[in-house]
Amino acid sequence: MNLFNTSRTKLTALGLSVASAIAAFLAGCTSTPLPPPATVTVPPPKVPVPNATSPAAPPSVSQAVTPRAYRRDAASLIYAKNADRIYHGKMPPLLYAVGVLQVELDGKGRVTGISWMRAPTQAPEVMAEIEHTVRAAAPYPAPVRMGRVTYTDTWLWHKSGTFQLDTLTEGQY
Repeated sequence: MNLFNTSRTKLTALGLSVASAIAAFLAGCTSTPLPPPATVTVPPPKVPVPNATSPAAPPSVSQAVTPRAYRRDAASLIYAKNADRIYHGKMPPLLYAVGVLQVELDGKGRVTGISWMRAPTQAPEVMAEIEHTVRAAAPYPAPVRMGRVTYTDTWLWHKSGTFQLDTLTEGQY
């Protein structure tokens, strides 16, 4: 009988150990869910954009004699009117969208046509936003030495909704 009591005592001790381990584990659990870890969004560094126009009003007349030369004037106007939406610094290697857009302007700098040469079709919301941005920036500097102009620029779009134009880009990593 003594052997039976010893086995029973060991079994009881083992049961109590397991029960206390379970109780300790459950005591560490909380009934209220912990808040998710805070997400910290770090904005891109504030670096001045080279070749962008100053905060003063952009020129109302362009002296450019070629569409390639004119696109710098157009890009400067877009940067001036969208200063808070320009991605500052070098862009990451993978962009949300890249689009190549042709913009037709009359002699007074009004947009008469927009056509995509390479549309970012995977991001239709970006296409619409770029078209809206181009139209909202008008009137562009009047191309007085060409009469009218069709220029082409590449839009580099970051997932944050900020962008750079290839004409004034700071490059990519």
